Amino acid sequence: MFTVGALKLILERLVVGPFMSNCYLIGCPETLEGLIIDPGAEGKRIIKRVTDLNLKIKYLINTHGHMDHTGANSEVKAAFGAPLLVHREDAPLYRSPQAGMALFPKAGKEVLSPDLLLKGNEQLQVGTLTVRVLETPGHTPGGISLDLSGVLFTGDTLFAGSIGRTDLPGGSFPHIIESIKSKLLVYPDITEVYPGHGPSSTIGDERRYNPFLT
Repeated sequence: MFTVGALKLILERLVVGPFMSNCYLIGCPETLEGLIIDPGAEGKRIIKRVTDLNLKIKYLINTHGHMDHTGANSEVKAAFGAPLLVHREDAPLYRSPQAGMALFPKAGKEVLSPDLLLKGNEQLQVGTLTVRVLETPGHTPGGISLDLSGVLFTGDTLFAGSIGRTDLPGGSFPHIIESIKSKLLVYPDITEVYPGHGPSSTIGDERRYNPFLT
């Protein structure tokens, strides 16, 4: 169990795949409805842990369309049947993964198509938890972050002490900085930040110490 103020939720981080991507399992402790963020690899491991936690998965969400965050989509969706959500601007990456992530030698075939294309500002309900979609482009054109009742999941937009790379196709340094400043740094300093790679942080620490933002 994880607690932020009065908020209680089930939260687990699984570090998966050769790029050590963070896959997050989130659940409402009252209803056991759940959400999976970025099932990037090691689908069987993700499925086992969800089963151990007895979660009823309502959504799969990719923070962006790169293969290190989407690689286990098909396997996990087959196990739980939940719809796959991604921002509409990253939909082309699902048709041609190599277009956005040439670093991946296997990124040449079409991957599972999303079930729902997000536009930003959607509010999704997972049990008693509310998930708000924040548009945070820059790492990719359709990069998103998720505000889960005041806890931020920032994908490859904001890391502890760094930001997502912007030298891949569709990336933009000015856009990612604007996304962070206008969508993420507006949160209180105590806000917990859970990125797509590496350890967690807080908005206050990133505001004060992140070299890209100070």
